[in-house]
Amino acid sequence: MEAASRNLLSFISMLPTCFILELATPSSALFFDDNEKDIDIIATYSDASGTIRTSRVKMKDLSASWVLENPISGDPGKQKGSQVFKLKDSYQASRRSEENVEHFIDDHHWQEDEIQNRRKASWSPVKFKRQMLRQKRWDLRTADVILQNKEGDKQMEATSAIEDLKNMDPVVNGKYSIWRRDFENPNSDSTLKLMRDQIIMAKAYANIAKSRNQIDLYSSLLRHVGDSLRVIGDANSDSELHPSSLDQAKAMGHALSFAKDRLYDCHIVARKLRAMLQSAEDNVNSLKKRSAFLIQLAAKTVPKPLHCLPLQLAADYYFHGYQRKKDLNIEKLEDPSLYHYAIFSDNILATSVVVNSTVLHANEPEKHIFHIVTDKLNFAAMRMWFILNAPEKATVQVENIDDFKWLNSSYCSVLRQLESARVKEYYFKNHPSSLSVGSDNLKYRNPKYLSMLNHLRFYLPEVYPKLHKILFLDDDIVVQKDLTPLWDVDLNGMVNGAVETCKGSFHRFDKYLNFSNPKISENFDSNACGWAFGMNIFDLKEWRNRNITQIYHYWQDRNEDRTLWKLGTLPPGLITFYNLTYPLDRKWHVLGLGYDPALNQTEIENAAVVHYNGNYKPWLDLAVAKYKSYWSKYVRFDNYYLKLCNLSE
Repeated sequence: MEAASRNLLSFISMLPTCFILELATPSSALFFDDNEKDIDIIATYSDASGTIRTSRVKMKDLSASWVLENPISGDPGKQKGSQVFKLKDSYQASRRSEENVEHFIDDHHWQEDEIQNRRKASWSPVKFKRQMLRQKRWDLRTADVILQNKEGDKQMEATSAIEDLKNMDPVVNGKYSIWRRDFENPNSDSTLKLMRDQIIMAKAYANIAKSRNQIDLYSSLLRHVGDSLRVIGDANSDSELHPSSLDQAKAMGHALSFAKDRLYDCHIVARKLRAMLQSAEDNVNSLKKRSAFLIQLAAKTVPKPLHCLPLQLAADYYFHGYQRKKDLNIEKLEDPSLYHYAIFSDNILATSVVVNSTVLHANEPEKHIFHIVTDKLNFAAMRMWFILNAPEKATVQVENIDDFKWLNSSYCSVLRQLESARVKEYYFKNHPSSLSVGSDNLKYRNPKYLSMLNHLRFYLPEVYPKLHKILFLDDDIVVQKDLTPLWDVDLNGMVNGAVETCKGSFHRFDKYLNFSNPKISENFDSNACGWAFGMNIFDLKEWRNRNITQIYHYWQDRNEDRTLWKLGTLPPGLITFYNLTYPLDRKWHVLGLGYDPALNQTEIENAAVVHYNGNYKPWLDLAVAKYKSYWSKYVRFDNYYLKLCNLSE
């Protein structure tokens, strides 16, 4: 019998991985534990000749790779009698399964569900134990690898920190105290800073010594202060110090050590340093006022070459009899189909740059007409300049503002106010008597606040009664593109086309108008966006229809006490054209070249007009150097009169 079983087992090992068998023992024996019972297996198979045969074998005689494909579910106790199952070789099946998994590794639908079904279908207690042991070994190995990896990372970090410490230079070059606030300043120099700090402490101890009547110590400290100041001189770094600076620093250190031993009292020294700090702040504020005063003065003072130019031109104008010369192209001056520009200025060189830059970029320069209005003092010089330096093809008209007889005090509110004694006192008596007063009152002496050239922009329809549209340009702008598309802009019934200047909370109406006055607060929005004078396209037909000049007069009459807005023409302009201004694209007009050195270079180069608004005008030495070339390239420095007056780049 045993031999037959062995033969049967040998035969079974050669059978396909699955065949039908009958379990002859109770089904409860299918669930194994440590005291598991054996199972009698009656196998049905066909031999080589095709004869159907049956045989009996024990479950324990089979290898562990043979498993029941459909084990009993439910309560095994309820299963009685013989049961028929399918027996298969799980080893071979698993091999095929692995091959299938490799073959279908990229198939999204083959994963957890299929694997779970296969596991359920191929369950066996022996295999289950092996899987549990294998999983346990795998978890232990994984935990061990993770622990080793963490220990390796810690070791690497420790090694890196040690190497960094070895490579770190303990000497901080150029610093004598790494705890100072200016430690991050790469230009700080230890010796120079040390000597300056010594001077501060020496002055503090000297004052304390004087208050305690220790004259010798007081004199000694002052002597050391003087020596240190002489050694420092104008130095801004250690490399510029005198070679004896270290010796002087040591000597000062000894003197301070001696003074500390005799005079040191924490509260007294702290109080003295606070007093010195307050004094230094007062000095800084005073210097700021002086600086502002001098900048204002330099900005409003005509340089000698620019003063020379109109004098030479005016002399030659009358000497050569150009006052008898009549304007040509009279018919063009009033032709509304052409492109008309208004420039009101007493600066000959600046006006020439505006005209030259505009004509140079114009597509049809013969259609461009420039209306220049100046004062009586500069009329001859301005006209002489454009007679001798007339732009090619374009037409230039120069007029004297004093020839506008309609512009008188009975019609113009500003002129009427300027003639009053109270306004004269306001402008001419509110002036600084010394530099220490600062720049606050210097603006009252600025000629532009008293010149009608600055207010003439509010009378454009009266100056040019036959024109429909006109482009107003300040004399401190430079044109970099053709401006004719501005005449085609639809202003949507507005009068003024301008570039808005508000960004966030900046340059809104509350910056220019006095909203504490009910006349302002009840009629205007404090958050309304401001805009810029300097390049404005005006619809003169709409201006006349809305009687804009009368609005200007209305508000000027109510501002006779000068409390409604700040000085200048922009605040009354904001009021006059309130809700009547059409916002143009910012590329048409870029401002700030006269005060802001940090403008975006790309915006400047892409702008149609750049504006040097501010004190740093391009014809002054105060000009921002990197912006000056945008203006100077339109100046003809080879001109006879510019050479005569020593005007150069």
